[in-house]
Amino acid sequence: MTLPACPKIDCHIHAIDPVRFPYSDDTPYRPSGQEIAPAAQLIRVFDAFDVRHALVVATNTGYGSDSRILLDTLKQGGGRLRGVAVVESDVDIDELARLKAAGVIGVAFNVPFHGADYYRNSAPLLEKLISLGLFLQIQVEQDQLLDLLPLIEKSDVRLVIDHCGRPSVAQGLKGKAFQALLAIGRERDAHVKLSGYYKFSQQPHPYEDAWPFIAALVEAFTLDRCVWGSDYPFLRASERLDYGPLLAVLTALFPDADDQERLLWRTPARLLGFEGATDQST
Repeated sequence: MTLPACPKIDCHIHAIDPVRFPYSDDTPYRPSGQEIAPAAQLIRVFDAFDVRHALVVATNTGYGSDSRILLDTLKQGGGRLRGVAVVESDVDIDELARLKAAGVIGVAFNVPFHGADYYRNSAPLLEKLISLGLFLQIQVEQDQLLDLLPLIEKSDVRLVIDHCGRPSVAQGLKGKAFQALLAIGRERDAHVKLSGYYKFSQQPHPYEDAWPFIAALVEAFTLDRCVWGSDYPFLRASERLDYGPLLAVLTALFPDADDQERLLWRTPARLLGFEGATDQST
């Protein structure tokens, strides 16, 4: 197993700590066992794989719009981390500004969790994001992106798409939702995370049926707007997953060392605001 040699930025991880931050009473799913990942554990994993920075994504599972664990994790990162928050659609702009001051750089829409109708009246929220320079991170699956198009096509908000858009392998590259995602990559200010293969692949590691979708996304977005994320600690995964083997997939997909560095360092450094950081070993 060969891992990319360059320093790395992981653009999709979760902090889960029910001891210090108990789950809300009404959460439909309570992560446990290997899904638990307090801030200290995250940092140990990063150090093992030369991950210099990361994007902490708040979870609807367990915490919803309660940002306390997200903000605590960002604080423990000591400037090493950025965050994506879950907020209510009517959140006050002053609260968004408070989150931004603490290291939050985007807000997440999780359509597989809530459904598209939940976000139908979110246009005022998108205007607040634009005014503060925050991006909108969208997770969809199958054809759900089509349901969001009327909302996002009317907005100039910067977009970040989770997990390759979680396309339908059965529909193939010509699926309407995936073609809409490729058009977003070609036509507007948007990034896509080449992550979460296990969420849509129909094959075990290394998820080779996902590779044509990844290649198409790289062509549409270019490596200047593609980033990688592990999705650690792999909530609700249907099989055993490990950080190292997921990284190793990238050496097969991107054998060129410069491409690896663009995906794992240069592009995410711009997106997350770490452009002043060094990518040289110390």
